[in-house]
Amino acid sequence: MLLLFAAFFLMGQRDPVLVPEVSQHEVQVRQGFVGQELLLFGAVLDPAGRAGQDYDIVVVLKGPSEPIRLREKERFIGVWVNAESSDFRSVPSYFAVASSRPITEIVDDKTAAIYEFGTDYIQLSPSGSIDPEEQRRFAAGLVDLKRRLGLYREDFGGVQISESVLYQARIELPSNVTTGTYTAETFAVTRGRVIASAVSEVEVKKVGFERFVEDSANQWGLAYGLIAVLLSVGMGWGAGRLFARL
Repeated sequence: MLLLFAAFFLMGQRDPVLVPEVSQHEVQVRQGFVGQELLLFGAVLDPAGRAGQDYDIVVVLKGPSEPIRLREKERFIGVWVNAESSDFRSVPSYFAVASSRPITEIVDDKTAAIYEFGTDYIQLSPSGSIDPEEQRRFAAGLVDLKRRLGLYREDFGGVQISESVLYQARIELPSNVTTGTYTAETFAVTRGRVIASAVSEVEVKKVGFERFVEDSANQWGLAYGLIAVLLSVGMGWGAGRLFARL
């Protein structure tokens, strides 16, 4: 149905059009959530009827952005202490990119930076006055930390193109993803130029008891904190009594 609708739409178009889709637009996070694989697929429809073998596809999946203060640790008299820090206004909580070929073979560095085609090109929006060299060092450290947590991923060659028109890519969401709205941006590229783009959304949200706990913490913060403290004290007292009898 999507392809049929797009075919009618293409009658008045000159540039190729992307028709993207996601295997699921809602990911539910429950107790024991171990992650979820998303299938991003679609087609590049060319109104001129040209074959699509010259197209490359790049898919960028980003999670909700958040401000972050990154601190550097250094050893002082045998103790690790906080040293320099840097603030970033807009850090994607999750970032993944997949492409049909290595990005360096598809576009130049300028184009890659404009569209964030890789972790080296993420626009982190640093704030405050800091030396540019220090900025780059902190940004590299932040990206490396996110990579080690499994939250930043790259798969150059992870997009499969078939029949010169259809494409698909599989991207893994780990168990520690942040809830919120994720944007899946798909780009069609030819001769180093982005000729079409489209956006799909995926909602990651907690359900069941996890959702109840999150809502309670947000809406009744004081009561939630007091209950958490009382439960901790009660469990500690109960454990002490139990081991005292043993």
